Amino acid sequence: MIVEKLDGSTFAKMVRMGANHLSNRAEQIDALNVFPVPDGDTGTNMNLSMTSGSNEVKKADPGKIGDVAAAFSKGLLMGARGNSGVILSQLFRGFSKALEQRETITSVELADALKNGVNTAYKAVMKPVEGTILTVAKDAADNAVETAKTQKDIVVLMEKMLAEAKASLKRTPELLPVLKEVGVVDSGGQGLVTIYEGFAAALKGEELPQDEIVNDMEEMVNAQHHQIAQDFMDTSDIEFGYCTEFMVKFEADKLKKHPFDETQFRNELSEHGNSLLVAADDQIAKVHIHVEYPGNVLTIGQKYGSLINMKIENMREQHSAIVGNKADKPKEKQPYGIVAVAMGTGIKALFESLGATVVIEGGQTMNPSTQDIADAIQQANAEKVLVLPNNKNIVMAAQQAAELAEASAAVVETKTIPQGISALLAFHPELELEDNKKEMEAAGMQVKTGQVTYAVRDTTIDGVHIEKDSFMGILDGKITASDTDKLATTKKLLDAMITEDDEILTVIYGEDVDEQEIRELQDYAQEQFEDIEIEIHEGNQPIYSFIISVE
Repeated sequence: MIVEKLDGSTFAKMVRMGANHLSNRAEQIDALNVFPVPDGDTGTNMNLSMTSGSNEVKKADPGKIGDVAAAFSKGLLMGARGNSGVILSQLFRGFSKALEQRETITSVELADALKNGVNTAYKAVMKPVEGTILTVAKDAADNAVETAKTQKDIVVLMEKMLAEAKASLKRTPELLPVLKEVGVVDSGGQGLVTIYEGFAAALKGEELPQDEIVNDMEEMVNAQHHQIAQDFMDTSDIEFGYCTEFMVKFEADKLKKHPFDETQFRNELSEHGNSLLVAADDQIAKVHIHVEYPGNVLTIGQKYGSLINMKIENMREQHSAIVGNKADKPKEKQPYGIVAVAMGTGIKALFESLGATVVIEGGQTMNPSTQDIADAIQQANAEKVLVLPNNKNIVMAAQQAAELAEASAAVVETKTIPQGISALLAFHPELELEDNKKEMEAAGMQVKTGQVTYAVRDTTIDGVHIEKDSFMGILDGKITASDTDKLATTKKLLDAMITEDDEILTVIYGEDVDEQEIRELQDYAQEQFEDIEIEIHEGNQPIYSFIISVE
């Protein structure tokens, strides 16, 4: 089959198949995380971002490829999660810009659009790193441009471009030493290759292998949403505003710690919302629920396995659009608002006690999207808003949200919870937005961050040998200690973090830590570091047993 013109309908099919293929492979892509920590989430982030783009394409008129590309770009932008999701959104933002008003495109125009996307993505990243998704996208686009000089058949162009993308992916460990050290390719690059594989299959009319999904839940969900659309309730009457759907793919290691009982699982979820549906078999559990804080139910599900096929929709916005409901008279805006991202009820409460206006449930494994952060900025209801991402993988999404905000918004580039806390303590309501940003970022940089978590695979990195299920102590992003014992690892981490010049040690303990462990760690710190002031907080955070700050 020869294709010399690519139209909107065909491109829409390519997007849908790319999204489906990525969804099926998200867990495998997550496993490519460089550090063997249980929060590798590149696949999840790209999947959620791509799903948002695909959903927007479904609403678009397929008559013009330019319109389909614009819808895809919009969906990716608003659904972008994590650095990989943001970069993906920028790739197709530049792509769509090159196709404005086009009904169909040739191989040359397709190649030029791909190249424009790469240029846009590189500009969006302050310090581009080669050996990542950017490199794979660039090499693939360059190949497309060269191929298009002599090849009119778009099918051939896509096949050659995909082959180059795969070759580029294999080269990523040669460009990024840390990938070579731990024996993986770049996870973001793998995600892009997966999308392109879906594109190529759709273009050739081929099918990709996909897991079978029972449709009974989808039918039940659709029936419920139809009923909501027909009810003439006021939007403010919706108690639980987010329709949350996800699947849990069971994992043996997690089931050993948390045996799955469907009735217990359903009862635990029911405490967080209504309209609950749970369907489970030996391999997977599917959930639909209306909640106010989606992160809470996602965390519950993650105890039993990996989260896949997630979708979160704001029903208040949907209802307003359907019934034309007008919002009540807005409350008077405050001079300043602060939005923070945090995972764990204790950490959330800590940020609120320090003055955060809105705390988004999110962090490792569940990066909030651009839309989530934009909604939080709006919810802050302030003339000026400062955003604390508290995670390096959320900074870019936060920056996109700040650009979209009606209020004057700035991102304080905090990359850890301790940095966020230190920055928040430095906030001065009398300062201008940019001055506050500078002061708060400077304060955040003064704190050392330590984290204790467990390894999900055997590896050696930075000269430290790590065995699967052992604990790791991470100091400012570098693994410094590993041991099969949680407290032994934590003590080694404290020894590496604390010097005679340090004055304050703050320990935030997670959901897997008991009182005896806290007492033992506190006794150790008091004995070893006599002059340091010690603060202990219950964080209830998942994944990280301890989050430690020293200043």
